Amino acid sequence: MGRRRLGRETAFKALYRIDLLGKGIENAIQGIVDEERDEDSTTFARELLETVGAHRTDVDEKIRIVAPQWELERMGAVDRSILRLGITEILFWKWIPDEVSIDEYVEIAKKYGSEKSGGFVNAVLDRIARERVGGASDAKGSE
Repeated sequence: MGRRRLGRETAFKALYRIDLLGKGIENAIQGIVDEERDEDSTTFARELLETVGAHRTDVDEKIRIVAPQWELERMGAVDRSILRLGITEILFWKWIPDEVSIDEYVEIAKKYGSEKSGGFVNAVLDRIARERVGGASDAKGSE
């Protein structure tokens, strides 16, 4: 498993834990630092969680706009956590190609979610990526 994939899975597990236990981002970050031994994947996970924390309101609003038929609060915690991470990468980490982010989170959804999680995550993240590209002239320019 690549370091970024490990970092994404680590961030997912931490965000999922936050969602279920109501702990803050700082507690989750400290938890992954204590658990992980690979410095690169830990750094990646920490930075991703910090970015989610900084933009969580915007990310949650984006989920509500793109998937209005799904109430965020009633969505499964696995799917909700994965979407928050994927949307954060697509909107705020523009140096990572959208296709890479989408593929990575679809795989994580297949591994940890339900039978339908992969397709659901793919549809939502793909729509957000297409809307961002359509609305910004340099969306893919800084990789």
